[in-house]
Amino acid sequence: MRRRLIQKQHFQPDPDQMRLWPDISGNTINGLGETDVRPPSPIYWHAPDATPHGHLQQWMGAHSAKNPAPGREQMIEERTAIQSRKPVAIAEAAVQKDPGEWHKRVQDKAAALGAELVGIAPMDPLWIFEGYKTDKPWIIMLGVVMDHEILSSAPEPLASSEVVKQYTRGERIARDLADWIRAQGFDAEGHCGPMAGPVNLIPPALACGFGELGKHGSIINRRYGASFRLASVLTEMPLVEDQQDTLNVDDICLNCQICERDCPAGAITDEKQLVRGVEKWYVDFDKCLPFFNEHHGCALCLAVCPWSTPGRAPSMAEKVERRRERKGI
Repeated sequence: MRRRLIQKQHFQPDPDQMRLWPDISGNTINGLGETDVRPPSPIYWHAPDATPHGHLQQWMGAHSAKNPAPGREQMIEERTAIQSRKPVAIAEAAVQKDPGEWHKRVQDKAAALGAELVGIAPMDPLWIFEGYKTDKPWIIMLGVVMDHEILSSAPEPLASSEVVKQYTRGERIARDLADWIRAQGFDAEGHCGPMAGPVNLIPPALACGFGELGKHGSIINRRYGASFRLASVLTEMPLVEDQQDTLNVDDICLNCQICERDCPAGAITDEKQLVRGVEKWYVDFDKCLPFFNEHHGCALCLAVCPWSTPGRAPSMAEKVERRRERKGI
């Protein structure tokens, strides 16, 4: 802990990185302080030449390549190969089943492919990045869980290997599930982080029951805490939506200061903020990104989150529920 606090106090961004910083604030692009609801703007993990911070994204890639971590480069190569794989042809005759049956089959197939979390939501235009589009009416959300012991080494390079490993696994699951859906006669396309597709994945993951947003700006799940990554499949297959899950994580996040205290960049605050017309937890982009770029994606806030400790999230969720029942809330 002492090492992290010292690191926070003395962190100074690399001047070579900061020379690439654009004139516009990332918080402005994200809509911090805006009162009107609108779709998100592309900011990071899109084509570098299409965003003001694209040069910083490229700088991060070059910087990480100079700091190798076990298996990271091989995983990046594997993920690139998966991304370049040609989708299977859509079957000419679609298999006819009711949406409820397809819902169950998709859930079962995704789990068989290795997804620990699966949820389905109807597409909302507010989730689609400005300048992008999709004609798919449904989004299937997938969650892949990280090895918390390895993640706990964050922000060391080893943790980044685990992040890349799980993104690669998510990519494979999303592409395989999309191919399976296409074989049933319905168009589908798979996407996985960190490179963003047309949809901001956090809102649909919240909508389909993955959990609630925590103080660190990531989703907290009642089983896995914040120790998982997201992937998705966009499809025209007729499906049934899953419901949101209410954990009331704010009952803990409002008083817990662990991620806020341990953030080396001081990017996490103790109050929610207005972002594109919605009051929510928000991480300061301009403070987070320099440390994030220089430390292989960081992920420290996810590692130290009490909800992420293996086996702890279910008991924490139950504790909140019991407390609320006693208070009659």
